[in-house]
Amino acid sequence: MLFDGLVPGTLVRRYKRFFADVRLEDGTIAVAHCTNTGRMTGCSDPGSRVWISRATNPKRKLKWTWELAEVAPGVLLGVNTFLANRIAQEAVEAGLVPGLNDVSTIEREVKLDETTRSDLRVDGRVWIEVKNVTLADGRRGRFPDAPTSRGQKHLAALARAVGRGDRGMLLHLVLRPDIDVVEPADDVDPDWGRAIREAAAAGVEVVAIGAEVSPEGIVPVRALPVRL
Repeated sequence: MLFDGLVPGTLVRRYKRFFADVRLEDGTIAVAHCTNTGRMTGCSDPGSRVWISRATNPKRKLKWTWELAEVAPGVLLGVNTFLANRIAQEAVEAGLVPGLNDVSTIEREVKLDETTRSDLRVDGRVWIEVKNVTLADGRRGRFPDAPTSRGQKHLAALARAVGRGDRGMLLHLVLRPDIDVVEPADDVDPDWGRAIREAAAAGVEVVAIGAEVSPEGIVPVRALPVRL
């Protein structure tokens, strides 16, 4: 996935979850939409170097979207969760997702049951839920960065799909290049930790994909191990 001319700046603050003030190189302050609803621990520190994109919809209230943050010298992280499904689809198409080969069809946002929509449906029978991983401890990626009852509902829906004879997959999308393994953040949300292990025991496939991130684009490049 390629960007179309990101603009660099310095993060002044993130507030009310959905807003970020960014000081541009000419000194002006741009108010950017923050799509990430988590705590963004370690990737929303004031003074961090960030990149934003200009909105293409002239009717949109906020004219900018927060896309990237520098979390260590030279290490960029993708913070725009709205891009996750698109990047995950590119990973499937590139043959990076374990167990998915010779794919014929990929659909986005398909109704899985009465209460849940699946981020991706592959070949009509593989239901994929995509989770963005931004939290890190050393080279370990950890999910979630905040308690997520919604995520537990997604796991339960995937397990029900497996029970009906379909395949269910939880795909951790790691939009930072400095991660070698992904694991549940039990200290952040122990209920999630229990739920993902129960889902895996029920046959839900738990995988992770790492990406290279730059102001030019985000490219999925490799499968990562998941340690439950």
